[in-house]
Amino acid sequence: MKTVEVRHPLVRHKLGMLRDIGTDPVLFRQLAGEVAALLAFEATRDLPVETRKVPTWAGPLEVDHVRGEHLTLVPILRAGLGFLPGVQALLPAAPVSVIGLRRNEATHQPEGYYQRLADRMEQRTALLIDPMLATGGSAVAAIDLLKAAGCTRIKGIFLVAAPEGLRALEAAHPDIEVYVAAIDKRLDENAYILPGLGDAGDRLFGTPVG
Repeated sequence: MKTVEVRHPLVRHKLGMLRDIGTDPVLFRQLAGEVAALLAFEATRDLPVETRKVPTWAGPLEVDHVRGEHLTLVPILRAGLGFLPGVQALLPAAPVSVIGLRRNEATHQPEGYYQRLADRMEQRTALLIDPMLATGGSAVAAIDLLKAAGCTRIKGIFLVAAPEGLRALEAAHPDIEVYVAAIDKRLDENAYILPGLGDAGDRLFGTPVG
């Protein structure tokens, strides 16, 4: 499995601010979107382009064009929604597919409750979007759904990943690509990433922790 830890100074700087427990939800969402855009920039380096002719001040010119219908952005609810705007700012024409998964706090396993995917999934590159890759259960379940719908090219974009989650993802889906801002140390006894960010969903949306 191709795994890219994006070590750009701006990514590291913004990630440090995201780790700060004093960062409020407004700033947290802003920073998460900015890091998402930087990660998406790396993840889309190999997107196919087509040539189009446009009028310019100096006459017609052939330019490169990325077709949004070759993509779909796939946030995992709920936290993926807070990570989506940064990617969507780069790829505004790409349709958004949605997968709803929640973690069972007793078993730490994902439970699905909603999905709405774009059409022609077999023709699209799916950018799976979620702030945290902890156990890998939600990502594996989401990719299972995408592949069942016919999608064959999938890239995961995560703020922070645990080694355990990366191993689980590689064991289940070695053909995908993963782009992260940081690979952290490990999971704690409650399957949260250390040092991680805390509960990314709560921090994004300002809901009570715990």
